[in-house]
Amino acid sequence: MKFKDFIKEKMILIIGTILAISSVEILLLAYNISILIRLYCAFISSFVVALAILIEYKKKKMYYDQLIKNMEDLKEKYLISEIVKTPNFIEGKILKEILQDTGKSMLENVNYYKNIQEDYKEYIELWIHEVKIPIAASKLIIENNKNQITKSIDEELDKVENYTEQALFYARSNAVEKDYIINKTNLKEVVAGSILKNKTTLLNEKVSIELTNLKNEEIYTDSKWAIFIINQIIQNAIKYSKKDDKRIEISSQEKSDKVILYIKDNGIGIKKGEITRVFERGFTGENGRIIGQKSTGIGLYLCKKLCDKLGLGIELNSEKDKGTEVRIIFPKNSYTSF
Repeated sequence: MKFKDFIKEKMILIIGTILAISSVEILLLAYNISILIRLYCAFISSFVVALAILIEYKKKKMYYDQLIKNMEDLKEKYLISEIVKTPNFIEGKILKEILQDTGKSMLENVNYYKNIQEDYKEYIELWIHEVKIPIAASKLIIENNKNQITKSIDEELDKVENYTEQALFYARSNAVEKDYIINKTNLKEVVAGSILKNKTTLLNEKVSIELTNLKNEEIYTDSKWAIFIINQIIQNAIKYSKKDDKRIEISSQEKSDKVILYIKDNGIGIKKGEITRVFERGFTGENGRIIGQKSTGIGLYLCKKLCDKLGLGIELNSEKDKGTEVRIIFPKNSYTSF
């Protein structure tokens, strides 16, 4: 609060005081009163009003400055009404009541939409679990009736299964902390689980997996979520592979406090100007618009989001027509995050 702004607010009082003192001085001229007494009366009146204005300014300035400071320091700014003190002047009390009523109304509104979102999330999860049953039944029927047609249907069912799994993890991504358990996990087993999920696609697309320098490093993560993340990266490598000599190389490197997993392909790569945007939601880039390579732009976005939630690091390097390398950084203890 600036003093000049406060004085502007008090200008009517100041002008009124000056007019009142002037009027009194004019009236006193009709009486035989010493000029010193008249000046003393004018001085005392002016001093009392000025002192009252200064005291009020100091009181309000201290309160509002503290209010602004608390607002700046507070991460959840809507909680300001809970920490602000009750002032000893009427305007401040009214302001606090307004802030409390506004905060209460806002929280009620947020909880309303939060409940709606939670209901929708539960419905999506339930729907996904239900739709997995006919997918599994269809795969069983195909297994018992193998031919070229059912093989093609099985490939399409694999895509449907992947999209449903992606939807499930996307629905849970905003509340990962409620659904994951950080345990000591074997990196090689996690990678093997991801490869197994893509076994049919890898065979059909004739993509070779090369496990080089992949050791049994112990990492701290949730294996279910880690398998999903690696699975998305492998599927991207398959989707954007070249026609001939399709290879995915998976290796790891152990350092003092982390284990780095490298997933490298020799696919079509990514344009230099698009690398910084690959983790954005819905970004498909030039590759996503290639005929026959329809992309949603959700896979890598979801990988980055889940890695952030799990305390993992994820990096991507790529060169056009030469391939892409994704690095996932796992902590070696439960207290480290990247």
